[in-house]
Amino acid sequence: MIKKLSLLLVCLFVVTIGLGVSLPVLPFFFRHLHSAAVPRETIVIHTTFLTSIYAFVQLIASPFWGQWSDRVGRRPLILLGIAGSAVAQVLFGLASSVAMLYVVRALGGFLSAAMLPAATAYVADITTDRDRAKGMALVGTASSLGAIVGPAFGGLTTREDIHFTLGVVDLKIENYAPPFFLAAALMFLTLLVAFRWLPESLSSRSTSTVGVGKASRSRSVSERREASRNENRQPPLNWQRLGKPLLLLLGLTTISQFGLTLFEVVFALQAQDKLGYSPIQTGYVFMMCGGVMTVFQIVAVSFLTRYVSSIAQVGLGFTLMGSGIFLLLVARSLPIVLGVVAIMAFGMALITPNLIALISKRSSQHTGTVLGIQNTANSLGQVGGAMLGGVLFAWQFNAPYGFTGVLLVGTGLLLGWRQKDRLQRL
Repeated sequence: MIKKLSLLLVCLFVVTIGLGVSLPVLPFFFRHLHSAAVPRETIVIHTTFLTSIYAFVQLIASPFWGQWSDRVGRRPLILLGIAGSAVAQVLFGLASSVAMLYVVRALGGFLSAAMLPAATAYVADITTDRDRAKGMALVGTASSLGAIVGPAFGGLTTREDIHFTLGVVDLKIENYAPPFFLAAALMFLTLLVAFRWLPESLSSRSTSTVGVGKASRSRSVSERREASRNENRQPPLNWQRLGKPLLLLLGLTTISQFGLTLFEVVFALQAQDKLGYSPIQTGYVFMMCGGVMTVFQIVAVSFLTRYVSSIAQVGLGFTLMGSGIFLLLVARSLPIVLGVVAIMAFGMALITPNLIALISKRSSQHTGTVLGIQNTANSLGQVGGAMLGGVLFAWQFNAPYGFTGVLLVGTGLLLGWRQKDRLQRL
């Protein structure tokens, strides 16, 4: 089970890189597509829309792919999600017009959306009731880390061209396309590994439940899948019984993803337009963000849980995240920006795993369903953060950081006040 889960998490991580890999590259890519000077507002709006359309198509396509995962199995959709993401990256690198960028970006969002519901269902198939919440939390963490590592990967691999000479083969990748082709190569490699070593979870689980006798071997695959679904059928989700706290946690999920995505989009624009950073320097900033989130989600949160409640950590996380975004208003030099982003990333590292854990506890026997709804809340935050961040930046470059800083710090202080008020009532 551990081997399957680890491979699945790697696949999910690689696919979710596709959301942000284009962010540090797009301002330079647009200047390549247009021989004449491109107005700043045009670059901002297109970067915003190209980021949000990916998340929006994922949002509306996920229920469709979730139904298909029950019909055809998890493995085909996982492989389709990886392959579709890889093809979309190649086509994005080959794009020769803005219209083609939009078409390819929407296609990439649609195909990559096959991965997330199938991955969530896969975890539900291979885990026991006791381990399911932990498995779902790992899925959410892998997805979040992929979304933040994507911009770092794009920035660090950005080159105007790369020239390879292998014997008689002379290959040159140019026009700022290397990040997309390298991401595609990583996805194709992951596809080969998954094709070889990731089995179908539905058929394997249903086979074990119906036995190994002659009669069971003669049953069709569809009958075995139907037996598995009947065995694990749950009562309908009762939102009144789950209560307002779960809705609050889902709202906090949307707000946190809103802030993170707004930071990604706005900083990619600010770095090129206001700070004069190269794509590689921008990549360093996103690498710092991803590194801090990775380390502290694993180490600090488990340590703090012994002394601080999960909701208090979430409140602290929102306060730190909002403070970091506020400080980006005045940070200019790369070392200071890296330090400020580390503060913001530490806040996000406190928020994500604790929200997943709290939602898992509230969802009772509906863990998979509710965490799937949390994925929808994530997507809503990503769409809203990208759209509003770009619009505010085009209007006034300080506006997105100011608005989001107030929202996040206010959320953190409100959670802290509620926690203090609850303790005083005890």
